[in-house]
Amino acid sequence: MSLEMLNTRVKQDLAYLAYGGADWVRPVEHPEGHVYDVVIIGGGQSGLAAAFGLLRERISNILVLDENAEGQEGPWETYARMVTLRTPKHLTSVDLGIPSLTFRSWWEAQTGQAGWEKVDKIPRGDWMNYLRWYRRVLDLPVVNDTTLKLIEPLEQGVHRLHLEGGGAPSSVVLARKVVLATGIQGGGEWHVPPIVAEHLPAHLYAHTSKTIDFDTLKGKKIAVLGGGASAFDNANYALTEGVAEAHVFVRREVLPSVNPIRQMEVSGMIERFHALNDEEKYRTISHFFKFNQPPTNDTFERAAAWPGFQLHLGSPWLNVEQHGEGAIVTTPHGQFYFDFLIVSTGLLSDPALRPELQLVADYIARWKDRYVAPAEIANELLDAHPYLSPGFAFQSRSEQGEKLLHGLFVFNYSALASCGLSASAISGTKNAVPKLVTAIADQLFLDDKQEILSRFLAYNEPEFVGRWPKVVQA
Repeated sequence: MSLEMLNTRVKQDLAYLAYGGADWVRPVEHPEGHVYDVVIIGGGQSGLAAAFGLLRERISNILVLDENAEGQEGPWETYARMVTLRTPKHLTSVDLGIPSLTFRSWWEAQTGQAGWEKVDKIPRGDWMNYLRWYRRVLDLPVVNDTTLKLIEPLEQGVHRLHLEGGGAPSSVVLARKVVLATGIQGGGEWHVPPIVAEHLPAHLYAHTSKTIDFDTLKGKKIAVLGGGASAFDNANYALTEGVAEAHVFVRREVLPSVNPIRQMEVSGMIERFHALNDEEKYRTISHFFKFNQPPTNDTFERAAAWPGFQLHLGSPWLNVEQHGEGAIVTTPHGQFYFDFLIVSTGLLSDPALRPELQLVADYIARWKDRYVAPAEIANELLDAHPYLSPGFAFQSRSEQGEKLLHGLFVFNYSALASCGLSASAISGTKNAVPKLVTAIADQLFLDDKQEILSRFLAYNEPEFVGRWPKVVQA
C-alpha cells in the first residue's frame, strides 16, 4: 500500500461512518461578526485530535489557531530532543479508533508490515511527519502564525479572543467555547530555579524548553540540572551536536527506576481516572510526582557511552555564580566550572501564570480551593493546578465567576490533577479527547436547550403518507 492508497482508505472509512454530516448546533449572531462554536488554541497533537473529534460530532463551525509556522506545531521540531518517543509503539492516540488513521497504518503504507516489525520505538521526527499527514488528510481548519494574547468574556456566552501574528485572520475572533490545547507549558510556565535565574545572565543558561544554539557550544563543557527523562535527552543531544562534556546533576542519591506511566497504561488508571474521588485523585497524582519520569534505558545508554558524559548523583546545586565567560556550580561534592547550563527542572501549573487568562484567573478554582490534603501527601505544585470538571472545563471559585468561565476548557498538561494522564500525553489521548468533545457538545446543547426543545415540540412535518383502506387503481 502507498500513502495515496491510504489516503483513499481514510476517506472511505470516514464515509462509512457518515463523517461530515450537517451541523446540529444553532448559529449565534453577534454585532461584531461571525461567532465560532469552538476555537481551539494549539495545533499540536491534542488540538488536532480535538478538532477531529468535534467534526465527528457534527460540530464544524470551529477554528484551530497555532502560534508556530505550519509543520512546526508542538515540541517535536523545537525543544523535544529525544531520539524516539517514550510511549510504546502499539498505543493508539489521535486516530480516535479509526484504524486507517493510526501511526501504524501510516508507517506500513510506506515500509510494509516488515517495516513496522522492525520499529522498537517511534522516531521523534517520524511522529511529527505523521501529525502533518494527519492534518492534511483530514483537512483540519488550522491557522498558523497566530498567538492568543487575551480571552475576554462577553455577555451571552461569547468570548472575544485577542490575537496577534502574521497569520491571524483578524485581531479579534469570537467563540462560544475555547479549548486551551496548549501543551505541557500551556497551564503555567517552565520553571527555572532562582539559584540560576537570579545569579546568571541569560546567555549562560537555558531551560530545556527553549531554543539552544548548540553550534556555539561545540567543544565546550555544559551542565544539565535534573534527573528526569528530559535531562538525559538534552545531555545526549548536546554530545551528539559536538559538546565536549555534558555533566548531569541529580539531587537524588539513586536515579528513579520506576515509571508509573507504564502501570497506568495497563491498569485502567488512564481510562477510568475520572471515576476516582478527590482524595483518591490527589493521592494518585501526588505519588506520580514523587517518581518523575526516568530516562528510557536506550537514552541513558546512549548518553553514558559518550566519553564526555558524567553523572553526578546526590548533587543538588547549592550555589551558582558567574565566573568569567562561564559559571561555577557548587554542590556537596565540590565546585565545577561550565561554559553553559541547561535547566531541566520541569514546570509550574497555575492559571495565574498565563497572560491570556488574566481577566479570569482570579475566579478559577484550584485544587487547594476544593480539597485539603493530609500533610504526608500535600504538594504545593499540585495544589496550584486548576480544579476541572471531568470534561476539562474550568470551575469557578464563586458564583460571580461562573458566567465568565463558562465555555473555557483546559486540554493541556495542567489537567493532570483533575483528569489524570490525558492532555499532552500520547498514552491518554484516545480516552481524553472523547471526554472533552462530549463535554463541549453537551454544553452547546444545554446552552440552547430551550430553543431546541421548542423546535422539537413544534415539529409537525408529516413523514408517513400511507392510507387505509388501500385505493385500488383501475
